[in-house]
Amino acid sequence: MNTTVKDINIEDYDYPLPDERIAKYPLPERDASKLLVFNGKDISDAHFRDICRFLPEKSLLVLNETKVVRARLSFRKESGAAIEIFCLDPVNDDYQVSFASTKEVKWHCLVGNSRRWHDEILSMPLNINDKKVILNAERINKNDESSTVRLFWSPEGLSFAEVLEAAGEVPLPPYLHRDAETSDRERYQTVFAHYDGSVAAPTASLHITERLIGEIKAAGHDMTKITLHVGAGTFRPVSTDKIGDHQMHSETIILKKNAIEEILKAVREKRTVIPVGTTSMRTLESLYWLGVMIKKDGFAPRVLHVNQWVPYQDNVLSGGEESLETVLKYLEENHLDHLQATTSLMIAPSCPIMLTKGLITNFHQPKSTLLLLVSALIGERWKECYRYALDNDFRFLSYGDSCLFLTI
Repeated sequence: MNTTVKDINIEDYDYPLPDERIAKYPLPERDASKLLVFNGKDISDAHFRDICRFLPEKSLLVLNETKVVRARLSFRKESGAAIEIFCLDPVNDDYQVSFASTKEVKWHCLVGNSRRWHDEILSMPLNINDKKVILNAERINKNDESSTVRLFWSPEGLSFAEVLEAAGEVPLPPYLHRDAETSDRERYQTVFAHYDGSVAAPTASLHITERLIGEIKAAGHDMTKITLHVGAGTFRPVSTDKIGDHQMHSETIILKKNAIEEILKAVREKRTVIPVGTTSMRTLESLYWLGVMIKKDGFAPRVLHVNQWVPYQDNVLSGGEESLETVLKYLEENHLDHLQATTSLMIAPSCPIMLTKGLITNFHQPKSTLLLLVSALIGERWKECYRYALDNDFRFLSYGDSCLFLTI
């Protein structure tokens, strides 16, 4: 085990971020945001709509097509006490199976005002398509971090996706310090969002418009889509001095076979693979380590999980091409059209970056694992980039401006 990474002090990844620099709302136009460009040597700025000017020839952009669900449910007890249930992920079921359920689901949830919720079943009246519906919540058990909640509704027949769409609120990041508004339903969602499952948006993609997608393709670049369902843990700060004591959250990733084939083709042709967002980068790099694990442990079907410390073990590494070929062989031998796994991968300095040659991302919170990820890609130059952004009126965090980091 490479112990150096575990000794990293999170205080070294701090920077001053005044509250007024945090973008509370998005700009009127998605692609009007500022773009910081770091080409491995120099720092400059432009606007996101001009990003084609800076992409290496025939780049492959990797987009996360997860869809943010209205995960915040506000119930009120007969006493008047408010209980908020924040849906995190389904218990046992696949996301899409859970969202398609027409009777009941069980989810891991965070519960606000938890001490006021005892054994009673909470109820919420709804009107869905002019039909009266009652959504009920029953807490099955709880632990230190979350509760298991059974959600069921009557009359049956509506899908959980439909019920959540009607009952829930957009789960805005806590650092915005405001309630979700009607406009957030559109703006805290990418234009290509497809698969329900996230409780936070892949925010780097919020800058992308349909027009810009057309321009990027017309300029000779390719795009492929993957899925990582973003969990609430993405906002969890590192609360320990050393990152070796920090427990990374687990998230579900899904890659269709044709997306893996497109990534492999780009790697073979030595084209630049650029994930749009840290979620896409975690998915790409997890994909590499899944190939390494399959190569080592064999091709029998099994539950696949990338542990946070896998890259720092004394593994014999294969190249990116061999790893992707191994994953495709695993899919073929098991008659699968997609790869599904979970990942707790921590990308930090000294982590080998195997498939990613650049990154489009927003600016991240101080002392966060996402800053560690950026540092793993571009090294200590992240400090200069963030200082430049602070000195040049860039807007920060989820609704803020963006960066293009290149390593070539």
